[in-house]
Amino acid sequence: MKEDRRNARILGVFYIIAAAASIAAVILYGPILSEHWQLNIVDGTETKILIGVVSDLLLVATVVGTAVMLFPYVRQWNEHLALGYLCFRFMEAVFIGIGIVSILGLLHLSTNDNPAIPAGNPNLEPIGQLLQAVYDWTAVLGPNLMLGLNTSLYSYLLFRTGLVPKPLAAFGMVTAVMVFTAGMLQMFAIIGPYSAVKGLIALPVGLYEMSLAIWLIVKGFRIRK
Repeated sequence: MKEDRRNARILGVFYIIAAAASIAAVILYGPILSEHWQLNIVDGTETKILIGVVSDLLLVATVVGTAVMLFPYVRQWNEHLALGYLCFRFMEAVFIGIGIVSILGLLHLSTNDNPAIPAGNPNLEPIGQLLQAVYDWTAVLGPNLMLGLNTSLYSYLLFRTGLVPKPLAAFGMVTAVMVFTAGMLQMFAIIGPYSAVKGLIALPVGLYEMSLAIWLIVKGFRIRK
């Protein structure tokens, strides 16, 4: 029982760190993802972007951490679905990692340290736009589509096992469908990545994860003997 209580707390902390890290990265990446990305890298900006990269690396670690910590519990009801959750959660981390590489590529193109690559070079614009597009697509495929799939699976498993209150798990399944739908709408250019509509559809999954995190930290798993 003590081990289960400790694992629940660790899992809850991972969810909170993941949310904080993802928000920090998006904010810190602003200059490098803007239209004038080459000209926005000034003194101090490079450090901020690298801090954003570290935040995303922390996000990858906590995404994997939540998968590893939760899997032994949800596999008790259906191991196949639990493996599906594990794979989709890992795929979310993979897409985030690809996004990190694209950010580092943009940062390299923007640096003033290499005289052969001057800031504002119009010849670099297509490469920069491609790297920005790669980052945008990883954001759709990872924290939207893969997140929607793995959240729906683990929430369903939590619902069936009763490890957390069923209304909370049911809310998770609803928000999973919502964030997956938001990703599909963005993929087909029906809504923008930073539109109010996208926020209204996708943000409830963040509210669910924070609610789940608080429950796990305060109450822990409901283990049936």
